[in-house]
Amino acid sequence: MSAASAPLHGRICLVTGATSGIGRVTAQALAQQGATVVLVARDPSRAAATVGQIKQQTGNLNVASLLADLSAQDQVRRLAAEFTSQYAQLHVLVNNAGALFWRRHETADGQERTFALNHLAPFLLTNLLLDMLKASGPSRIVTTASAAHTGAAIPFDDLQQAHHRYRGFAVYGQTKLANLLFTYELARRLAGSGVTANAFHPGYVATNFGRSDSHLMSALMPLANRFAISPEKGADTATYLATSPDVAGVSGQYFTKRQAIRSSPASYDEAAQRRLWEASAQLTGLAT
Repeated sequence: MSAASAPLHGRICLVTGATSGIGRVTAQALAQQGATVVLVARDPSRAAATVGQIKQQTGNLNVASLLADLSAQDQVRRLAAEFTSQYAQLHVLVNNAGALFWRRHETADGQERTFALNHLAPFLLTNLLLDMLKASGPSRIVTTASAAHTGAAIPFDDLQQAHHRYRGFAVYGQTKLANLLFTYELARRLAGSGVTANAFHPGYVATNFGRSDSHLMSALMPLANRFAISPEKGADTATYLATSPDVAGVSGQYFTKRQAIRSSPASYDEAAQRRLWEASAQLTGLAT
């Protein structure tokens, strides 16, 4: 297949959390189909290595990286500014970066780190790139959610988890619910714009996820990963949502295994969707 005949030739894609796991597999799949792919990563050496590997494995030389710690809002803003200065269009934004922390941490902005990285970062980055996405339409926004959102509720009285006992997995589930509330509100706001917004559950994927700040969990995760699916299987729905003509024009949906499914009842609360959007706009400085 020549570069010009590749399905995604001329399309520009930005993928966060792209040096490992499903982010890396998604980035490689997009490059394999001929897209220009920009990886977002924190570590320069890992970013360079991943870019080199994807170029070698796909034969696509239009792969690059930008550096940012997405838990820091100034770095999210710098990332958006660097991307818009280097590229004229954006056709696919994959909000994949995320983490589970077993202990409470604060970012440089004074935000609880799980909430900052898993929700506020994609909220801010997406909003900063919305004008470019609209101008590049048809374009797509794909956000990695999780079945962990089931049973969760947003603690609007304590978004920073400062006044309750911190339970890492419960907080993670709340941020995954936030991803869905954001996606549904975003899709409603983007109706008729040529930009779609969908989220997906990748399944339990064998990665380094959840090993960040607990020696016990670092020891247990390899055992749990014996029952996990591969990153390739986990990334399949992300690639499908980013590329397939089957979902062209489909927006405001939650997918798993390439199928749209119902998320939790709490995720469809439109008042909560609007309330979270407004709170997030305040916390990221977009309200002003």
